[in-house]
Amino acid sequence: MKKIAFMLLIVSMMTTTSFIPVISADGERAVEEEIIYHIMVDRFNNGDQSTEAQVDVNVDDPAAYHGGDLQGVTLKLDALQEIGVTTISLSPLMTNAANGYHGYWIEDFYRLEEQFGTMEDLSTLIQEAHNRDIKVVMEFVTNYIAETSPIVSDPEKEDWIIEQELTEPTWTANTVQLNLDHPEVEAYLIDVAEHWMNETNLDGYMLHAVDEAPIGFLSNFTSHLKSVNPEFYLLGDILVTDEASEELLAETELDAFENRTMRDSMAEVFAAPDNPVSDIYDTWSTASNQNGLLYMDDFYTERFTQTYSKNHRNSLTAWTLALTYMYTTPGTPTILQGTELPMYGATAEDSQRLVPFNSGEPELKEFHDRISSLREQFPVLQYGDFEIVGSDGAMSVFKRTLDDETMYIAINNGSESAYVDISDIESGMQLNGYLGDNLVRENEIGDYRIGLPRESTEVYSIQPNEGLNWIFIGFVLVVFSLFIGGIIALSIKQRKSNAA
Repeated sequence: MKKIAFMLLIVSMMTTTSFIPVISADGERAVEEEIIYHIMVDRFNNGDQSTEAQVDVNVDDPAAYHGGDLQGVTLKLDALQEIGVTTISLSPLMTNAANGYHGYWIEDFYRLEEQFGTMEDLSTLIQEAHNRDIKVVMEFVTNYIAETSPIVSDPEKEDWIIEQELTEPTWTANTVQLNLDHPEVEAYLIDVAEHWMNETNLDGYMLHAVDEAPIGFLSNFTSHLKSVNPEFYLLGDILVTDEASEELLAETELDAFENRTMRDSMAEVFAAPDNPVSDIYDTWSTASNQNGLLYMDDFYTERFTQTYSKNHRNSLTAWTLALTYMYTTPGTPTILQGTELPMYGATAEDSQRLVPFNSGEPELKEFHDRISSLREQFPVLQYGDFEIVGSDGAMSVFKRTLDDETMYIAINNGSESAYVDISDIESGMQLNGYLGDNLVRENEIGDYRIGLPRESTEVYSIQPNEGLNWIFIGFVLVVFSLFIGGIIALSIKQRKSNAA
């Protein structure tokens, strides 16, 4: 019922607001319009439980395959669509060394890991996703291969390998590092990338650990793939640090890449009440990567749900605050598998377990749907200019503007109610809220006071002040009258029946 009311509110408000979607020239969605859901295939959902598929599966061993596969992803597409996901990002699918469940121990770049399924399974997944208007991106590893790869033992490719520089995460222990400055290595990886583009209908790559790759290689690699298909997404995963962000923005054709600094700031602020939301804005305002991939969790650190639970914070509360910020401010929201439940995870082993789909909080899933619907319906929340217009302790109000469309986002992370006065709105207007049906009208001194209860959020559009909505009130009165009339009629009928 809440979902229906929310959608009716959006439709009614859209009739009085400008709605001009911003899309690319050929009608394709731009990355700013996406909501990305990151999947580790082996640890997502087991769709094929046949004997042959389970040979190497041991769910009791955190270092072994757990049985997730491409069929399992396909089976969950409807559920992902329901929470507003528009792109799924799959972990690497190439043939891996034994127990390479994560996909980073690549032995053969040109073949699909049989533990995940077949090329037909991949084709079916992509087609079913496209039928739901969901794009499919695959994580593409350029920096590392398994130490058991034939490349390592090939004497003619000895100069393809350089000393491994990383010792964390733990999967790096069984890898060697490719020399991405070597022209033959670059040509080889470009050929691999084109192979998967030609053999599948993938919509893009999530390039693994772009912060660890030479800028020259990334520049050549991304420009070549964009020349093959300009609409093919090229996204970037940050493994360690944001230090190369300016170079990545200036010298590569990545569509977007992760902002680890923003992730740390959001997680710190929303993990406990009374942390100022303005701290996140301060982090964003000094960042070079202001329109990157926004995320709260990865597979190798403590999950956000685990962090805020230590502070006895309610899951719906904490995620409502975090998701509102992620879905209404600059950048592309990226959520980790299980976030919608939400999943706990104190360690990498906990975070990487199979998603327990039989658990979860329905109200949180509903909020995912509501906030994603809001983002989809209003391009100003995807592309608009962004500024902070006021703060009161742990509460802040932000403004987004696109052409003649303006929306306000209010987030109160405080343990008490708070308000912020807005003075840059013309007289005779009102602010209509979408998440809590809040209404703000001009006060006697010409300001618009946005007040929120503790630990809550609201997103407002500006509408002319039309006073009381008599059409809506009339509709409610009619429905109420019919309801009362129905009760009276049933009561009379029951009395007659009893008398007879």
